[in-house]
Amino acid sequence: MINREEAFVLIRRYIKDPELLRNSLSVETLLRELAKKLQKDEELWGLVGLLHNLDYQYTSQEPAKRGSLSAQILEGLLPENGINAIKANNYMYTGRIPTTSLDKSLIAADAAAGLIFATARTMPSRKITEVDIKNLISKFNDSNFATGFNRSKIKLCIDIGIDIEVFLALCLDALKNLLED
Repeated sequence: MINREEAFVLIRRYIKDPELLRNSLSVETLLRELAKKLQKDEELWGLVGLLHNLDYQYTSQEPAKRGSLSAQILEGLLPENGINAIKANNYMYTGRIPTTSLDKSLIAADAAAGLIFATARTMPSRKITEVDIKNLISKFNDSNFATGFNRSKIKLCIDIGIDIEVFLALCLDALKNLLED
């Protein structure tokens, strides 16, 4: 399996957009925290989070290829369950239905990161450090906020045994800690 340093070199090769890079680092952090909580392989889960958007800049105009191109690039570098989770993150096009806790955690964490950063942009300072769980839950429950946002992806946390509020608090705390370091 590829190590974290090799994975970071790989994403720097494929991801040039700073927002996509921030998302990859954020989802890596969230998956590591979830792996800890669920007593799963933190290294594998972190790598899946880090690499989940590997092909995004090349497939954003062709969503049917997203995830599949990453799978080709990562063949032999990640275990099959990691590659499957990356494909499941785009299940609408890849046909890889999310079934495992890793699959569902990746989808939920990716969506949670998006919600947290969108919520931060509504704060006076526009910083994540100003977001609290009350703000986040309020935005999650407000169907007029971020109308294109798919809240059902976050609800996959229930399938892995974590209540939505607990899940969002874990994600918010993890991202705040990431940005403090």
